[in-house]
Amino acid sequence: MTIRKAMPFDLPALNQLLSILFTQESEFEPNEKLQLKALTTILYNSHVGDIFVVSKSGEIIAMVTLLYTISTALGGTVAMLEDMIVHPKDRDKKVGKTLIQYAINHAKDIGCKRITLLTDKDNVLAHEFYVKSGFKHSSMVVFRKKF
Repeated sequence: MTIRKAMPFDLPALNQLLSILFTQESEFEPNEKLQLKALTTILYNSHVGDIFVVSKSGEIIAMVTLLYTISTALGGTVAMLEDMIVHPKDRDKKVGKTLIQYAINHAKDIGCKRITLLTDKDNVLAHEFYVKSGFKHSSMVVFRKKF
C-alpha cells in the first residue's frame, strides 16, 4: 500500500471513487463531467488543494482531498477536507486510518491551523471514524446557497 499525491493519469480512478462517494451522500449525486472539471482544477493548482491517493498493486483504492483557504480567526491557512473515500472492497483494513493521518500530517507540515470537514448528519460510521482520528464536533452549523 502506497500513499502519494494524485497525478493526472489517476483522474479516471478518482472520478470513479467520487461517483461511489456521491452515491452514498444525501445532498449529492454523481456527475462525472463536473467531478473531472474540479479534480483537474485541484491537480493543476497546488494553491487550491491537494489530492492524496492510496494505491495497492497499482490500483487506486482510496482518496482524500484537502482544499486550502485563509482563516481570519486563526490568521493563517486552513484546510477543508472535501472528499474522503475508501473503495468498499478495501474498507475495514486500516486504509482510511492511514490515509487520514497522512492528510493530517501534510496539513500540519504546510502550516495549516485547522482542518474542517462535513459529513452527512446520519452517517454515524463516518462520525465515529473522524472522532477516532482526533476531530471534534463543532458548534458551528452549516448553511448553503447553491447557484
